[in-house]
Amino acid sequence: MSTETHPQVTILAPTPQLKGMMSIIRNRDTSRADFIFYADRIIRILIEEALNHLPVVEKFILTPTGQEYQGVEFQGRICGVSIMRAGESMEQGLRDVCRSVRIGKILIQRDEETALPKLYYAKFPPDIASRYCLLLDPMLATGGSAMKAIEVLISYGVPEEKIIFVNLLCCPEGLSAVLKSYPRIKIITAELDEHLDEKKYVIPGLGDFGCRYYGTDK
Repeated sequence: MSTETHPQVTILAPTPQLKGMMSIIRNRDTSRADFIFYADRIIRILIEEALNHLPVVEKFILTPTGQEYQGVEFQGRICGVSIMRAGESMEQGLRDVCRSVRIGKILIQRDEETALPKLYYAKFPPDIASRYCLLLDPMLATGGSAMKAIEVLISYGVPEEKIIFVNLLCCPEGLSAVLKSYPRIKIITAELDEHLDEKKYVIPGLGDFGCRYYGTDK
């Protein structure tokens, strides 16, 4: 998949710092402490990039020297929505850069009978329909959970174009699926991997993000 044909997708610039951090969290021998530390750094960069996609208006202010400065002011309120449980690892990164930000949660799991993603729990700010929504989940594989989460947000009144999906790692199949169903959302990711394997794992990937971050087994 070529992101040049999808202006809604932003992939972080492959700087030496980012490539170095991605190399650490992808390494199967990396300790949990280091995995958390460098994943948190990447999440912080992703959140900052996501905020760049919020609308601003021109604003003039006076500096302490009495001089005028032509700047901007953010427009619109935001909230975060984490897809439980791995998405909860991204909440602190959002709180670090957005003071007193409101955060909702959504739990989606595969229905064992239908093999389709099913909503089990959703808790959002009551005024979520009036906010820009940063949807948080570290991995975008098939896109099933992400599309279900977007569907739920839209059902709560969030305009599709006000949803910004933030993730660390994605693959062409997932991006294509999400954008085909929801072409007006924005997707912010750190790296685009090669493909999904026959088990629907992202390749080369980094393993199960939630298990590595929280130190639990699948």
